[in-house]
Formats: sequence, C-alpha cells, structure tokens
Amino acid sequence: MDEEEISLINFLDSIKADQEIKNILLRFAFHSLKMQDNFPKYLKGMEQNANKYGEAVAKLDAWANQSLVNHLSSNNSINLIYSEELDKPFLVNPKGLYYITLDPLDGSSNIIANNVFGIILGVYNKPLPQKGRNLLLAAIKVYGPVNTLIFSFGSGTHEFVKHYNQNSEPEFYLLNKNMQFPQKGEVFGIGGQPLEWDKKFLNFAKDLFKQENLKVRYCGSLVGDFAQILHRGGFFAYPSTNKSPAGKLRLTYECNPVAFLAENANAIAIDGKINILNKEVEDVDQRTPFYVGNKYLIDKLKEYLA
Repeated sequence: MDEEEISLINFLDSIKADQEIKNILLRFAFHSLKMQDNFPKYLKGMEQNANKYGEAVAKLDAWANQSLVNHLSSNNSINLIYSEELDKPFLVNPKGLYYITLDPLDGSSNIIANNVFGIILGVYNKPLPQKGRNLLLAAIKVYGPVNTLIFSFGSGTHEFVKHYNQNSEPEFYLLNKNMQFPQKGEVFGIGGQPLEWDKKFLNFAKDLFKQENLKVRYCGSLVGDFAQILHRGGFFAYPSTNKSPAGKLRLTYECNPVAFLAENANAIAIDGKINILNKEVEDVDQRTPFYVGNKYLIDKLKEYLA
C-alpha cells in the first residue's frame, strides 16, 4: 500500500471511544484474518447435534464460533459473550464491562457454493437483552473477492480492506470513511418465498421493479446483501411470511448490528412499523421481520404496509 494509506490501528486513534472497545474491534478484525486460513479444513460435514434452534450446524459454523469465543475471551474487559451457536452466554470475566454478541458465520448456506459470507459483532455495556439503540459498536466482516471490515462506534460507518504492509504482514487499510448510502437506490434483494409474502409487501416488491427500476441482487447472506446496498443504494428485506409471521432473522445477533451500521450511513431499518434499533428485545434469540435501505424506500414501504 502507499504510504498515505491509513491503517486500522492508526484510524482508531482518531475515534472517540473507550480504548477497551477499540481493542475488542482489533481482536475481532485481526483474528478474522487468521480464521480464513482454516476455512478449507471445515468446508464439508455437519455436526452431530443441532443448535439451540433445532437447526443443523455446519462444521465451519461450529469451528468459527469456538475460534472467535476462545480468542475474544482472552480480553478481561468482556463480561459475557452471547452467540447464536451457544446454548447460554460464555462467561469471560464477571467484573468485565462489556457484553458481546456474535453471529460467528452469517450466510453458512453459502459455504458449499463459495459465495459471500461473514461475521456479525455487537458490543454493549449492559447485560442482554438490550435495544439495538444501546449498541456501542457494531461490525461485520465480509469474506468475498476481497476481505472487508465495516464498523461503526455510533458516529459514521467506515470500511477497511485487507491488504499487506511493507513487511508482507496482513493489515486492514481504510477504504471508505463515513460511508453514506447513495442518494438513489440501485439494487434490492429479498429473502424467503414470494408466495409466502404478505400481499401488501408483494405489491411493494413489484414496484421496486416497475417504479424504482431497481435491479435484483440477492446473495443469501445478510452481510453480503447489506454490503451491496451500502455501496450501491437500495433495499434489502427478510420479511414476515405466512409461515414465519415473526420473521426469520434474529434481532440481537443479526438485525440490530446491521441496523446500527445502516443508520450511521444515513439509511434506516424497520420491522415493518418501528425503527429496529428502538424495538423492545424480550429475548436474545428473538426473531423479527427486517427491512433496511434508503430512507425514501423505507418510507414508501411504510405506505404500502399501512
């Protein structure tokens, strides 16, 4: 990289946040680089036991969860680590100040086809459940053609890309500072079966073609689909369906961190009615309908759903 390129460590010096929270991000970011070297070992196979939701667990899911929890738990500023793949929170230090949420492998169904997947991190300073509005830090790691890290401490959303320093060591360098959703949306993606969507939402989806002239881009991982609309503007949803009226995505592990990143990039996420970040959380495993994108598209969605 050129000398003027800004490394993640140097960039964080300019961020107003507790140093221990910055250290959590650094541990997460650099460990995620090492994790990728081990992915090929776990591409095949499933665990014998299902997770707490009764879902089959890929070996890569299980390994990623254990790897992240083990690495982050060496930080004594962390109290509990909550993960989709843990039956109960992992206690690190009962005197720790921070509470971590992890989706250790978002988009695991993409593994077999070598499509985009990633990791979702959230940091709070109180035990969960908590509203997303109380997040101190949200971050996603996107494993794609290039490896990127997108994060926010609540004042701007920033993107860093993996590259190598002058000593040929892996490093994160600034790619985009204070990202903003492009004013005009370009793409959209929607999860689930269209025949299971509410008719009002189906009509809205049709008008994303007819009136908004958006292109369909759906990759099947929340981190990947969000990264697309963050860069290109547009809309993503995993809506309420007839089979899953409460939604599919998990509010604490997936939706709140992504909504936090979106809001700090001048976009918004809702559950169909209210801002996701203001939604009451009764349980860390709670699911929710999820709609995120440019504000004008979310406003239009609200009109359709009214």
